[in-house]
Amino acid sequence: MRPLIARAERYFEFAALGTSWRTEILAGVTTFMTMAYIIFVNPSILHDAGMPIAAVTAATCLAAAVGSLLMGGFARYPIALAPGMGLNAYFAYSVVKGMGVDWHVALGAVFISGVAFLVLTALGIRQMIVNAIPAELYSAVAAGVGLFIAFIGLRNAGIIVPNASTTVALGNLRAPATLLALFGLMLTGTLICARVRAAILIGVLATWGLAAATGTVQWHAEPYSVSRITATAFQLDIRGALGRGLLEIVFVFLFVDLFDNVGTLVAVGKKAGLFDETHKIPRVNRILFSDAIATITGSLAGTSTVVSYIESSAGVAAGGRSGVTAMVTGLLFAVALFVAPLAGAIPESATAPALIIVGSMMMTTAAEIEWADPEVAIPAFLTMIAIPLTFSIANGLAFGFIAYTVLKVLRGRFGEVNWMVYVLTGLFMVRFWYLGR
Repeated sequence: MRPLIARAERYFEFAALGTSWRTEILAGVTTFMTMAYIIFVNPSILHDAGMPIAAVTAATCLAAAVGSLLMGGFARYPIALAPGMGLNAYFAYSVVKGMGVDWHVALGAVFISGVAFLVLTALGIRQMIVNAIPAELYSAVAAGVGLFIAFIGLRNAGIIVPNASTTVALGNLRAPATLLALFGLMLTGTLICARVRAAILIGVLATWGLAAATGTVQWHAEPYSVSRITATAFQLDIRGALGRGLLEIVFVFLFVDLFDNVGTLVAVGKKAGLFDETHKIPRVNRILFSDAIATITGSLAGTSTVVSYIESSAGVAAGGRSGVTAMVTGLLFAVALFVAPLAGAIPESATAPALIIVGSMMMTTAAEIEWADPEVAIPAFLTMIAIPLTFSIANGLAFGFIAYTVLKVLRGRFGEVNWMVYVLTGLFMVRFWYLGR
C-alpha cells in the first residue's frame, strides 16, 4: 500500500507543490461545498426547458463527477467542473423557449460544440489562444475574477440586492439568512487570520449547522432515483441540430465556454502558483481535453455545457494545489449522484461567506500590475471591472484584449502584438457588434 501511495504522491507532485493528502482532501471538500448548489440550480433551470428534473439532477452530478475526476487525474489541476451557470440559462431560455428549439435538439448542439472543442484542442488552436493572452492581463483576470466571485457571494448573502434606481443597493442586514452569512463571514475571516488551514470548510459547516439549528434552512426531500437519468441520457438529437442550421447556437456554446474556461484557468492557476516562469500553463492540452470530454459527456447524459468552476478558488485558498483536490470534488459529486437531495440542504448563506473571503484573497494579484504604465493599467482595469459588472469572465477578457490591441496599434507598436491576439480581438469586436444588434 505504501509504495502505491508514494507513487501517487510523485504523480501529483506533492513534494514540488508543498502539499499533503490532508490538505488536498480538505480542499476538495471545500470546493464541493461551495459549488454543491449546482446540483439543484441546474435542474431547476433546465426543467423550464421541459426537461425532467430528476433526470437532469442525476446528469448534473454525473457530468460534474466525470469532468472533475478527469481534470484532477488526467490534467492534475485543482479545478472542478460542472454544468455552467449562464450557459444553462442560455440553453433553457434563449434556445429552447426563445427560439422554439426542442431540448433534444439543443442537447445535440451542445454535443457538437463539445466535439468542436475536442477538434480545436487536438489541432492546438485552443492552446494557442491560451498562450496568446498578454502577460499583463494574467494578474488582471485573476483580480477581476476575485471581484466577480465576491460580488456573487455578497448577492447570495443578501448583503447586496438589486435596485431599479442604483442598480444595486444594501440589503436587509436583519434578515435571518443575511445574519447567518455575516456570522459565517466573521467566523471564517477570524479563522483565516489565525492561520487555520481548514478555515473556509469550518466556516461553511458551522454556518450550515447554525442555519439548521435555527430553522433557517428550508429543505424538503423530493422523490429521486439515479435510474431517472434514462429520461435524458442519450436523448440528444444530433441530426436535428445539424439539420436545423443551428451554427449560431453552437458558436455561442463554443465561444462562451472557451473564454470562461480560459479565464477560470488563468485565475485559479495564478492564485495557486501553477504557472511556470514564462507565464505558460503546464499540461494545458490535458486541461482542454478534460473540458471538452466533460462537455460531450454532459450532453450525452442530458445537461448543458460543462465548464471549469471559479468556486475552485475556494479549494485553492484552502491549500489545494494538485489534481487530488479536483478528484475529491469529483468523488463527492459521484456520491451525490445517489443522495443528491442531501447536498441541496446546504444554504447559500453558508457558502456565500466562502466566496467573499476567496474573492478578497484573489485581489492580491492586483499588486503585480504596473499601474504607473497606462498601456498596462488601462487594459488591466477594464478587464478587472468588466468581469463583475457584466457578470461574465468572457466579457472581461474581451474588453482587456480590445483595449490592449487598440492602445498598442495607436502607439505604433504593431509588432509587440501576437498575431493570435489580433485574431481574437477581431472576434471579440464581431461578437460585441452581434450582441448589440
